[in-house]
Amino acid sequence: MSAVSTSLASRILWALVAGIAAAIVTLGIGQFYPDVLKTMQAVSTSVLDPLGQVFLRTLFFVVIPLVFASLASGVAQLGRLDRLGPLAWRTFALFAANMLIAVGIGLLMMNLLQPGHHLDPASKDLLMQEYGGSTQHAVEHAQSRPGMSLAILVDMFMPRNLFGAFVGNNRNVLGDVLPLIVFAILIGAAGTRLDDARRQKLQAGLDLLNDLMTSIVGFALKLAPYAVPAMIYSVIVKVGMGVLLTLSVFVVGCAAALALHLFGTMSLWLRWLAKRSPWAYFRQIRPVLVTAFSTSSSSAALPTSLAVARDELRLAPSTSGFVLPLGATMNMSGTALFEGCVVLFVAQTFGVELGIGQQCVLMLLAVLSSVAVAAIPGGSLPLIAGLLATFGVPPEGIGIVLGVDRILDMLRTTVNAGSDIVTATVVDVQMKTAGAASAETA
Repeated sequence: MSAVSTSLASRILWALVAGIAAAIVTLGIGQFYPDVLKTMQAVSTSVLDPLGQVFLRTLFFVVIPLVFASLASGVAQLGRLDRLGPLAWRTFALFAANMLIAVGIGLLMMNLLQPGHHLDPASKDLLMQEYGGSTQHAVEHAQSRPGMSLAILVDMFMPRNLFGAFVGNNRNVLGDVLPLIVFAILIGAAGTRLDDARRQKLQAGLDLLNDLMTSIVGFALKLAPYAVPAMIYSVIVKVGMGVLLTLSVFVVGCAAALALHLFGTMSLWLRWLAKRSPWAYFRQIRPVLVTAFSTSSSSAALPTSLAVARDELRLAPSTSGFVLPLGATMNMSGTALFEGCVVLFVAQTFGVELGIGQQCVLMLLAVLSSVAVAAIPGGSLPLIAGLLATFGVPPEGIGIVLGVDRILDMLRTTVNAGSDIVTATVVDVQMKTAGAASAETA
């Protein structure tokens, strides 16, 4: 993360604190002077809420093109799929397993803690009223949805009218992102069958679109230091202090899930698949974890990862040189875990219950969308908004967690970078074992 981005993140965090403090003071004054509280609630509705909506809707603008360009480009850049050798397939299989396990841990944690249910019924009703008819429509849509089946899954991912599905027929509702994800993957896969010159042109066009959408996200984030305190202040003065308890339970649960994946799942991988001592290993890669935590950027941690892989872990250069750069853009287990937690938490907060089948679909979508996340602070926000809309949850709900995103960003980036280097270690052991076996056979 650049110095400017670090400054922006700090401003957002301090703005969150200021917004919470101002809301608490307002609630305190309201205990003695109810008219003051009513006046500030009216000001929040007429002034602060529109400011927050400008920020949120700027993010919503880029959901469709960003998902399409990022996923299609990511698949197209793989080149000829039939030319990928054992190194690549082992790497991709471990990436997928890593991210699926991470999302599973996050969803399990949210189901156990159920942070969204810590909001008392009265506060939840106020929150639902605050977001108007869209919330009630979302709840009714979730309740009326038929049970999960193969036919329902096919219809969800492959509707008859592709463009009608993701464009939507209501200017106030985000379209369905699921068909767009399938279409983007198909475009990318078809692109791998083109000759190199045309594939590079396709990828250049997709990358250009992706860069443009990322720049728009950057514009939106410049509003964040003003929109974040406005949104959190508005929610607290209207709903009450219960929102803070709910949010704190979410942060603790999400942080615990991230730590469990990094030091639990990855320790098992090290012990069983790489035959290494987890305790000694994590001491060796400590510079990687510290760099990732302090910069909140997997790309910024990549040089340290390569140096540690070479000097401390003694990994084969061919393995670390392939797995680590690829992992910095694709192996986003911490991000996938975070996205799953946010969607389930916000759904719980708004009273939209997601069943087992829907949570399984959420696991898959969190993995796919995490790969498409732009490598900038807040890059996951548009994609999370798309996931919320997919499951009938008001996308505006991301405003509840926006203020704590900086803290969790540092943690999930640490998990991303740590998982990358553990994966590289496992792949290195497997490739050396396979090479030794081939030599003995010969």
